[in-house]
Amino acid sequence: MIVGIGLAALAEAVASTALSTGRLDMIGDTHATPDEFAWLDVAFVSAKFTGFAMTPWLVNRLSGAVTLRATTGLLALFCGLAALTPHVDLLTAIRVLQGFAGGVLLVCGQTVLFQSFHPYRQPVVQSFFAMGAVVAPAAFVPLTSGWIIDSWSWNWIFLTALAAGVVALALIVAAGQLKEADAASGGLDWPCLTLLIVSAVALTYVLNQGSRWNWLEESRIVVLASVGTAALAMVVLSLFGSHKDKLIDLSVFRHQDFAFAFLVSFVAGFALNGSAYIIPSFAVSVLGMTATEAGWLLLPSGFLFIAALFLVALLLRFTGLPPIATVPFGVLIFMAAMWMLSQSNGQSGAPDMSLAILLRGVGLGLLFLSLTLIALAGLPQATLVFGVALFNVGRLAGGQIGVASLQTLIDHQTAQNLSVLAATITNGRPAVIDRIAQIGNLLRGVETASTQKVAINLLGRQIATQAIVISYETAFLAIAMLFVAAAPVLIAYKIVLGRFAKHSTPA
Repeated sequence: MIVGIGLAALAEAVASTALSTGRLDMIGDTHATPDEFAWLDVAFVSAKFTGFAMTPWLVNRLSGAVTLRATTGLLALFCGLAALTPHVDLLTAIRVLQGFAGGVLLVCGQTVLFQSFHPYRQPVVQSFFAMGAVVAPAAFVPLTSGWIIDSWSWNWIFLTALAAGVVALALIVAAGQLKEADAASGGLDWPCLTLLIVSAVALTYVLNQGSRWNWLEESRIVVLASVGTAALAMVVLSLFGSHKDKLIDLSVFRHQDFAFAFLVSFVAGFALNGSAYIIPSFAVSVLGMTATEAGWLLLPSGFLFIAALFLVALLLRFTGLPPIATVPFGVLIFMAAMWMLSQSNGQSGAPDMSLAILLRGVGLGLLFLSLTLIALAGLPQATLVFGVALFNVGRLAGGQIGVASLQTLIDHQTAQNLSVLAATITNGRPAVIDRIAQIGNLLRGVETASTQKVAINLLGRQIATQAIVISYETAFLAIAMLFVAAAPVLIAYKIVLGRFAKHSTPA
């Protein structure tokens, strides 16, 4: 059961990251415009949010075992169909189904694991689940997907997910009777679900495409941001209402540990997805690595990520250490890793970045397992599936905001850095004259009349590259400083929750 659910989470991770690696190849093969291709990402992520929210109702109607097996099989089927689909419109529809099945699968699978094993086994059990749900997309999938793209074609990425899903389904079926993941829910709140879908689609598009369209300077972004925010506000108001058929039970926030871990997971999701985005991006766009080479750069951190997960699991199980104890160490190590990466430059190579990337894996391992146990281990059985759903919503939302924020930061910093650096390149400045002369000396064999022109063009390219390098350095440092800014907020939040808990008890 554990291996089957872990493999199912791995299949979802492969499907979720397929576009980031195979984007250029897929655009060429499907003849999609950038606007059409953007909807493939939006469709998947917004459907995944919807799947998170609908899992409690599905579990209540179909049982945890049926829901888990059905969504695992459907995810595998949709991945197989995606590999055979050359039309972008049909592929968009399939991405909706993939995202929904993957979202339900993750929530249902983690809930089943929590309900099927004794609490003292949960650190080890959740470590195995995290290997597929968190470690794989952050460290292993980029390498395998990059190698597949470099060696074959993007279709094989989805076929890999199909194979993992089929094996996962076979293992889950072979596990026999699963403990039911019952949820305290009745009917389905269709108006709330409709508003949630509208909000998910609108806000996901805004986060996905906002940087490309320069955010509020584009009318469509303004409209969708307004519609998505209004719909989300109405969803929250509906969930606070008195009717019984609620889509999500917010009573889990009455539990102090869950409320605290939810906010920390949002910040951690920002850091995890943000760093997983900019490290390969820096390696490919600045250092000139291939997708496979960028994947190899991240691979060692995955092994230390796993080692740290199981180290925490063993410490919690055999020493009685509270999960919160490893969180500060994880944060500090991760911050150190991001600070070290901020010292990278255009001449850096894999050996220069390896220590920082290894530390990133250790920090994330010390952080994520503890957050999971803090958030979910103490929830009542009846509301556990709601807690798992909301915990995943927080992590995914933080990740989406993290990637969008870093994309915008890099774009703006590149333009600003280029402007500042270009202003220093003036005619007659000794340093400029010397650099052009140096470049000219390297251009032996070029006609004398064009030597200076070519040298000036090469100098311009060097300036542009340096502007990009500085922007990535700023982005790495921004991730490190995120925790510096978030720490006082989280501490104050924890104090407020502690005082509130003295005057109320969980329902």
